[in-house]
This record gives sequence, C-alpha cells and structure tokens, in this order.
Amino acid sequence: MVTYMETGSIDPRYNLAFEEYVLCHRTTGDILILWQNENSVIIGQNQNTLEEINVPFVEKHHINVVRRTTGGGAVYHDLGNLNYSFITDLEDPEKLTINKFTIPVINALEQLHVHAAASGRNDILIDGRKISGTAQRIEKSRILHHGTLLFRSNPGMIDGALNVDPHKFRSKSAKSVKSRVGNIADYIDEDMTLREFWEHLKESLSGEGFVQGSLTKEELRGVEALKRDKYDTWEWNYGRSPEFQMHHKSYWDGGALEIYGDMKKGRIEALKIYGDFLAVKSMEEIIPLFTGKEFTRAACKGVLDGIRLSDYFGTITEEEILSTMFE
Repeated sequence: MVTYMETGSIDPRYNLAFEEYVLCHRTTGDILILWQNENSVIIGQNQNTLEEINVPFVEKHHINVVRRTTGGGAVYHDLGNLNYSFITDLEDPEKLTINKFTIPVINALEQLHVHAAASGRNDILIDGRKISGTAQRIEKSRILHHGTLLFRSNPGMIDGALNVDPHKFRSKSAKSVKSRVGNIADYIDEDMTLREFWEHLKESLSGEGFVQGSLTKEELRGVEALKRDKYDTWEWNYGRSPEFQMHHKSYWDGGALEIYGDMKKGRIEALKIYGDFLAVKSMEEIIPLFTGKEFTRAACKGVLDGIRLSDYFGTITEEEILSTMFE
C-alpha cells in the first residue's frame, strides 16, 4: 500500500525541502507525493545557475530560482504543471533503470488515451514533444525519482525563462538540452481540468491503493528548518555553481562596452572591463570593488551606486552596464 502525501504549498523552496526531508527521514515504505510550484526555474544540482536562466526575464516576471538535489537540466514550473515524487527502497542498484518509474506514468497517460513514450534522456514524450522530465537521487537504501508533467503550462514563459545566450558563459557545468515541449491537455479528448488530472494520477500511480499520509508537527518543523538553512539561501541556489567565465560585449550611444569575468562559487574572482567610451579615470581603480561580490545584479548595482559613473564610463548609464553584464 502506497502512502500518499501533498505538501500543501506552491513555494518551490518549501516543496523541495519537504521532498528531501521525507526521503531522508521516512526510511521505509512506498511514498507518492504530488505537488505544484508557482512560477519557478528549478536548476539541476550540477548546473551553473546563471548559464541556465534569462536573468532579466526571470526578474521581470518574479520567477523563483531554486536548485534541487538531483541531476539533469533546468526546468520551468508553473501552476499548469504537476510534479510527482516516488520514494521507495533501493533494490539492486546494478539493475536500476528509469523504466521502473516512467512506465507507471506512461500507463496513467494511456488510460486517458494519450500515447506517450520514454526517451533515452529520461524524458517522456508525446508526438516527439517533451511533456515530462525526470531525475533520481539515491540516499542510503532509498531512492527518489521525481518528474514534471506539463499539463497546461505556458510555453512562452518556459521559453523566456530558460532562453540564455550560449556564447556568454563558459564552464564545465552540466548544460540543459533544449527540447520541443508539449502540454498533455492538448492530447486529451475530453475537457479535463488539472485537478481532475491530479486525481487520476493519484489513483493510477498508487497501484493497488493508497493511505493518506502526513508529517507530524515535529517533522514539519524539520522541513521549515531545511528550507531556511538550505533552499532559501543564495549559497545553495547560486553560490554552489561551478567555476565559470562570463564574456559579453554591447554597443551603446556612449560607446562599446566589453566585460570579462571569472566566477568562483557564484562570486566575482576577477573582472576586466574594456571599451571605447570616454572615461577620465582608470578602470583599475574600481575593479577591486567588485572582487568577492556575489555575481548578481543587485550586488553589482551596489558597487556602481557607490562611484561617480561618468568618471569611469563616460555617458554609458548604470542600466547599460548592468545589461551588458547580465543580459
């Protein structure tokens, strides 16, 4: 009998903390969790966050950016997407295949007369379009398998949030592979709501049945602590990124501006700024002000706010400098 849980939240930081807490502390039995996140980009554990997100778009649309503890590429979540998590005992790691977990999802879709298939990249496809991305994590004798199910997500938001210039960053991080995406709702004959799809999935994935589960008050405090100490932190979501290099060049009315940066653990280790703008002071005077700062728009704006811009950048504006660094 499967224990079924819901997180009761659409906060991606809380939901990932909930999932990890259950994985690490509920050490027996089969568990199914269905959950949703509000607008979010969820970064794979081995990825460089800034390589995966379109920073201006993410900031403009107030999209959460959170790193997960499983591998794979970055994915976009919204309330048109449903996430599922299987947690169970790890049997023989040598015989572990993704099909053990994707086949129940494919069967659940087949019951709705939706013909899906697993791909070699841990995705589930309908007519060649990705409707689900999956990933796994082993924790001692337990395994977590989780995935997305695009039911009625906004494709424009997916494309905007994850659309990054591939020439701007260079690192050894795991890169996301761009795929054509689709929505399950487009392939269902009947007019099904996401809540109805949720209920169908709960029944289908539970197999022989489920019992409703919940966390104790003490366990919920543990979830909150994990959220606060890990998933809420800049160090986890950005600072854990591998070393990488940034290079971008822009042309403004005030002249060309070219910026090179070496980053380590999400912080600026070295910076070089070039261009033909009309400066009256040496750039070397301000470069040390950036060293050690978080490579974020807010941190770099703080440095720029503390200097007389026209001395170093002529008529190039603060917004143009930040756009060169982060767009």
